[in-house]
Amino acid sequence: MTTVTADVARRADEAVTDVDTRHCRSALDDLDLFGLHAMLGVLRKALPDNVTRNEEQIATRLGVAARHRWLLRRWLRELTDRGQLSHCTGRGYDLARPAAAPQRTHLRQACADLGLAPELAQFFDRANRQLAALLQERVLPQELLFPDGDFLTAEAAYRTNPVNRYLNVAAREVVSRVVAELRQRRSPVRILELGAGVGGTTADIVGALGDSPVDYHFTDLSAFFLTAARARFADHPWMRYGILDLNADLPGQPPCDIVLAANVLHNARHTGQTLRHLARLLAPGGQLVFVESCREHCQLLTSMHFLMSPRTGGVPPGQDDVRAGTDRIFLRVDEWLDALTAVGLEPWLVLPEADHPLAAHGQRIFVARKPGSADGERS
Repeated sequence: MTTVTADVARRADEAVTDVDTRHCRSALDDLDLFGLHAMLGVLRKALPDNVTRNEEQIATRLGVAARHRWLLRRWLRELTDRGQLSHCTGRGYDLARPAAAPQRTHLRQACADLGLAPELAQFFDRANRQLAALLQERVLPQELLFPDGDFLTAEAAYRTNPVNRYLNVAAREVVSRVVAELRQRRSPVRILELGAGVGGTTADIVGALGDSPVDYHFTDLSAFFLTAARARFADHPWMRYGILDLNADLPGQPPCDIVLAANVLHNARHTGQTLRHLARLLAPGGQLVFVESCREHCQLLTSMHFLMSPRTGGVPPGQDDVRAGTDRIFLRVDEWLDALTAVGLEPWLVLPEADHPLAAHGQRIFVARKPGSADGERS
């Protein structure tokens, strides 16, 4: 581990010194089981005992909305892999063995042992209870994530929980170091944030930049988030805001020094193509800093994953890259590293490391550098 990497890791660890990680693994296992039981509870309506049905028949029985069919397939694959369903090609699926019971009585206990806010536990619980309605699109996931239009649940999901506190501090340390290095050569240092959303990662970073000469472009697909960000970051005149679709708008963006993306690159229809566009955007010596989940949890398959369903007529992400044919949303750590290297970026930091207590969550921060001198031209 290099000196810089070790220092970033140390600062990130300092952000979670209050977290008791001894029960992290068992609490995550229980959280998975609560999601798994919710999936099975819905599927039993289409798969009573001793009945075999194929995906199409299951979807029809459950009234699954067309845009969520990919998620149903993902459930069927996950539950088959875990042994709760059996699958016979040409016939379909039927119930196999019962799922184990969680050690904890309530989902909120698992969330509390993970240091997750009560608002996030309530979101997971509401999603599990309304799972059939979510599948049928009678309830929208946004209604559960932003109850009454507030950001408390989303903040709990993307900023205040322990693993995101760790990752956001790591992102803050990396970005502030890069800005301090580049501002001696370039002014302003240009930062592009993709899919900034509720600004969970943004808040940590802009708070550390102070009066640094930066041009910070906060972007998202939704004007809703941009409006909220303008109010939240009104004290930072060097921030500007805009709508940006990473699957359509990257080729038209001006060069920049840092690209920041927290929990958004998995939305790429083709990971390699998106990373190639980002590599072209970066000036020599520029850095790509991104946070991603690298494993799927059953509890996310019954909640957050509904947010990833395509709009009407669209297709889920990953249909044309390494995820093709799997309905996976997230890439593994090794797949991200291979993809970065393939487009000429040099990965130099991945945290937390595999033996870290928070690694079980599956989330990582990646930092990759574009080769060349930071003194290189930036138009």
